[in-house]
Amino acid sequence: MTEPMNAEDHYYAGVDFFSEGKLDEAIAEYRRAIELDPKFADALHGLAQAYHAKQDFDRTIEAAQSILALDPDDILAWTTISRAYQRKGMVPEAEEAGNKARILGWKQQLREQKSKESA
Repeated sequence: MTEPMNAEDHYYAGVDFFSEGKLDEAIAEYRRAIELDPKFADALHGLAQAYHAKQDFDRTIEAAQSILALDPDDILAWTTISRAYQRKGMVPEAEEAGNKARILGWKQQLREQKSKESA
């Protein structure tokens, strides 16, 4: 008897499907992972990337916003939103999201630099 798959198993199945170009299957696996663990940021990132690859930019933005609900400082989520807005032709929104990602990146670099200096 096999054990039921956990969130991580579904996530890795999604990664495998994504790498094979099987986007619908990847999306299904990422969704299963998120159902089991709604705070599984990696699965949400995978879901956003799979939707982006399918050129479903509204769902890309939706998935990335779910990440931001968990972590408003997630640089990749802001970058994903910026890319999706760009593809939709929504330039001001894309620039705003891109700027948020850049500022968060700078803040992260400063934190890392300060921790190296104090070490």
